[in-house]
Amino acid sequence: MEIKGRIVQILPLQSGVSQSSGREWKKQEYILETGEQYPRKVCFQLFGDRVDQFPMSVGDEVVVSCDIESREYNGRWYTNVSAWKIDKVNMTAPAAGVEGSVPPPPSFDPGPSDDDLPF
Repeated sequence: MEIKGRIVQILPLQSGVSQSSGREWKKQEYILETGEQYPRKVCFQLFGDRVDQFPMSVGDEVVVSCDIESREYNGRWYTNVSAWKIDKVNMTAPAAGVEGSVPPPPSFDPGPSDDDLPF
C-alpha cells in the first residue's frame, strides 16, 4: 500500500535489546498528514536499518510504501503501519538544464545597407 503526504511530526527514537535473541533493535515513528480534502494523520514506523536508510525531517513530502498489520492482545486490537520504502517528492521548480535546453531566438542584425527603403 502507498500513502502520500507530508511529515508533520517525528516521535522519539526507540531502541533496546531483544530478550530472545540478545540483538539490538531500533524503531522510529513518524506522523504523516495526507493532502486530501479532509486530511488524515497516519502514524507509521521504520524498524531496524531502515531508520538510517530513509532519513526524513518535518515538512518533507513523501510517498510511503507500507504494510498494515493488526493483532489482538487481551481482547484489544492493535494496528501497525510498517514502512519498507520511502520516496521523497520533489516539490521544487524545474531544473535549470530543462530551461536551458531551448535555444535562444536568433538575433536580427541587418548590417550596413545602401537601401533607403524603411522596409
